[in-house]
Amino acid sequence: MRALSAAELLRVWEQGLAQSPVQRALLLLASACPEMAWRTLAELSIGQRDGLLLTLREWTFGQGIQSLATCPACGDRLELMLSVADLRVTAPSPTPTTLSLQVADYDVQFRLPNSLDLAACAAPMSEAASVPQAATENLSPGSHQTLLERCLLSVSYRGDAQAIAPLPPDVMNAVTAQMAIADPQAEVQFNLTCPGCGHQWRSLFDIVSFFWSEIHAWAMRLLREVHVLASTYGWREADILAMHPYRRQLYLEMIGR
Repeated sequence: MRALSAAELLRVWEQGLAQSPVQRALLLLASACPEMAWRTLAELSIGQRDGLLLTLREWTFGQGIQSLATCPACGDRLELMLSVADLRVTAPSPTPTTLSLQVADYDVQFRLPNSLDLAACAAPMSEAASVPQAATENLSPGSHQTLLERCLLSVSYRGDAQAIAPLPPDVMNAVTAQMAIADPQAEVQFNLTCPGCGHQWRSLFDIVSFFWSEIHAWAMRLLREVHVLASTYGWREADILAMHPYRRQLYLEMIGR
């Protein structure tokens, strides 16, 4: 994995404008991880994928993260000052390829959701950041059920093999809970308290949407800088993009004097 140049990041931004969040995530990683096949990246668990995106985000924009949260009770906006380290979650053990669970006389083998699963189940331009959140946020209940069923490998009841679906809700809930434990980076949440009204709630941080919003703002700002410098000095876009940002800023300040 490597950092992306300004020209490479701008190219990814252009390609991802009309894509879904899951496709944007894979575009970023495919550019930063040329040594890994697209299929390999797509089959990473969501937590593994998001861990790589966190690293890429740190290499691109630095350690600090400034975000906003809206209080669901009074509507006030809270400014959050975080770091990439605050968002890293260490799994209790290496992410397993296959998991198993025994609950209510059921023996279930399953795997963790990946980007291919999200792409198959999510609505256009929408992505579930994690399985536990999917039912109430980005996926309909039916799509949430489909997502879980895609991850089931085998099911037996009292020793007898069963069809993959349907399974009792308590069994599916247990599978969902086990997924969250095995792949904690897939669901990063914070306990927040509104200083205005005192309301407390848990807020989900989605690295895919947050990183992409930063890239979009950066790209729009960079294109304006390229326009000004190219119009003033007649330089090529490639030469301007190859400049160090500090040097580019110095030229822009000279133009404004």
